[in-house]
Amino acid sequence: MTKKLSPVDKFYEALPQYQEELEILLDPNVKRRGRKRKNKMYFTPINEKAIVAYNKEKSEAKRNKIYSEHIHYPIWKLAQNIINRFKFPYMDGSTEDKQFEVIAFLLQKLNKYTENKGRAFSYFSIVAKNYCIQTNNKAYKMLKQKTSLLAVDKQRNINNELATSDRQDSLRDFLELFIVQYDEEIETRYSKQSDKKIAYAVLELFRRRENIEKYNKKALYVLIREMTNEKTQDISKVVNIIKKEFKEKLLEYEGILGSKARWW
Repeated sequence: MTKKLSPVDKFYEALPQYQEELEILLDPNVKRRGRKRKNKMYFTPINEKAIVAYNKEKSEAKRNKIYSEHIHYPIWKLAQNIINRFKFPYMDGSTEDKQFEVIAFLLQKLNKYTENKGRAFSYFSIVAKNYCIQTNNKAYKMLKQKTSLLAVDKQRNINNELATSDRQDSLRDFLELFIVQYDEEIETRYSKQSDKKIAYAVLELFRRRENIEKYNKKALYVLIREMTNEKTQDISKVVNIIKKEFKEKLLEYEGILGSKARWW
């Protein structure tokens, strides 16, 4: 009895044929009507078929494999090109920040794509541009409101500013201590290798916080997934454990500031 192939298995079985068709499509010696095809296509019909297979696949392992090999790069490149071309100056963060934000949004919409929605490249380009336009416009409106409020508020509360500065210094010192201590205990805290990978990835993001502090939550989850290749629900589980521990240790740390008590 022939074993039934999953959507991703079918994709890989037909991949040599897809690649041959793509080579013919990109062959500069084949004359066609209309605009000449570019040889350097980053979002091809193969990537389109990969997305369709990804959406139909039930196996998480196979979904991760096809995403890593045939979907991640075109989505990443599409987001990069849109941000570089249109800039969207009022969106928060650097160019790279904006790119990760768009990638995170597109990953949420990946399951919305089906063959009857036309070319995947066109579909996701429109989705990404609409998202950026809306986000940029909202940021611009908020900036205008904030500018108006600042113009009205001509007096500064110096005491509050000093207290805020002290609080930020305290949090910065605490985070450095937390990273060092937690890093030493990951091997004993977690039994599963996948959980250890996620925990190490979270601490690495803590270390890079000066460069990524403007990322939103979705983009950070994408970063952790890229670093570990683990499932979102597993990432959420470990993040929640670290979050709870972080809060408890922070309260303990703030309660003993100025004393000689042992914190950890």
